[in-house]
Amino acid sequence: MPDPIRFLLNGAPVELAGVPPQTTLLEYLREHRGLTGTKEGCAEGDCGACTVALAERTTEGLSWRPLNSCIRLLPSIDGAAVYTAESLRAADGTLHPVQQALVDAHASQCGFCTPGFVMSLFAVYKSQAAPTREQACVALSGNLCRCTGYRPILAAAQSMHALPAPADWRAPGDASAAHGVSAADAPIARALAALARDAPLDYAADGARWIAPRTLQGVIDACAALPGAQLVAGATDVGLWVTKEHRLLGDVIYLGAVAELRHLARTGDGWHIGAAVSLDDAFAALDSEFPELHEAWLRFASPPIRSTATLGGNVANGSPIGDSMPALMALRTRVQLASAAGTRSLALEDFYLDYRRTARAPDEVVVALAVPPRAPGLLLRAYKISKRYDQDISAVFACFALGLARGRVTSARIGCGGVAPVPARARRTEAVLVHGEWSAALAERAAATLTDEFAPLTDFRATAAYRRTALGNLLRRLWHEADPDAVAPARVEAVAAEPR
Repeated sequence: MPDPIRFLLNGAPVELAGVPPQTTLLEYLREHRGLTGTKEGCAEGDCGACTVALAERTTEGLSWRPLNSCIRLLPSIDGAAVYTAESLRAADGTLHPVQQALVDAHASQCGFCTPGFVMSLFAVYKSQAAPTREQACVALSGNLCRCTGYRPILAAAQSMHALPAPADWRAPGDASAAHGVSAADAPIARALAALARDAPLDYAADGARWIAPRTLQGVIDACAALPGAQLVAGATDVGLWVTKEHRLLGDVIYLGAVAELRHLARTGDGWHIGAAVSLDDAFAALDSEFPELHEAWLRFASPPIRSTATLGGNVANGSPIGDSMPALMALRTRVQLASAAGTRSLALEDFYLDYRRTARAPDEVVVALAVPPRAPGLLLRAYKISKRYDQDISAVFACFALGLARGRVTSARIGCGGVAPVPARARRTEAVLVHGEWSAALAERAAATLTDEFAPLTDFRATAAYRRTALGNLLRRLWHEADPDAVAPARVEAVAAEPR
């Protein structure tokens, strides 16, 4: 008999069978359980109306994070705990501090988006101390509101920790917390431990299977047993095939339960980032060594997406507008693949052959990304141009990694996105820069070359001419930011306000 899907829903155990594997969590909550506080707005993980909180066991205790239930496939929450807005009010009717803070700040009008804001803030409440305004803005960058306005919502985010916490939802750091799990969370941790499986989940319904191997060899064996099965990790893109294109996924091999693919480590050779490591964790690791990329990572999707999506999945997807690949190319990243025939490693730029076509063979799995250590004298910048600051698709993305020594360019790698059918390096421009004296004149020659290096398309995000011009101007911006003789800040963010 196929295994059932087991998880906690608002604290109560659930065991499911017979539900199609490609059922989304949102569909289950609304249609099967009547938990209609969780809304469907965009059905693609942009608006945040579908946000719920997910708790999972870790070696440190419990991990709390927001996720978009509209594109999260139901079997992928096996062994986890899901909480919706309906669960937050205490048994005596007392509102949770997140809810009470929103009420006190008059932070809801039509109310459609409010449960999503509540759950994003609840994940913050459970995982960190009182946020600053800037932290609140980041936490809520995946939640859209069209009528209330963000000022009162941000005020609520900053005041929620000051309200009395109900005994069943104490914030982290309270006096009862021990070993990463508060007294209030201890029953959740015990219930999740009871759901832990001794064997991989093998679920089947509606003519399709969902297999969640525990080892890389198990993935390779599953690929051999189910040729043509869809590989899924975070499913933030595959989920759109279901919600937007109404496609049938068929058999699915889920990578999120494979410990080897979730391995993240810094060694003497650099960073090893397993293919199933979340964007959040991968970006935090890279941030520690390459802090110049922080803004690019911050503007990559939203917290609910970054907590679910994987860096390996983004790379394997091969989108020409994926922001991670140009930056990873500039950092000399290699992609590691495995199959029954063995393992191999490719430079990331060699992994992409044509639009949505990669060098991965049908029976191969992306195992990890290898990012070398930071080189001495590295000048690194990443720039994203899009219509919105937060969670928007890039019109142009460029990452520049120049090696500088004694005033000369010793190496140059430029990764570009949005300007070609694949993420690509600007090799002609790199050749102009290497061995030249780092100067305004060299930067200008390189910018002129970069302007003409690619033949981008015109679409609703930008014209081809705009993309070419913007790409060249980004290299000029790099020079102005790095100019040792500059007397004025090159970035708007660095301009100090005039004293009043």
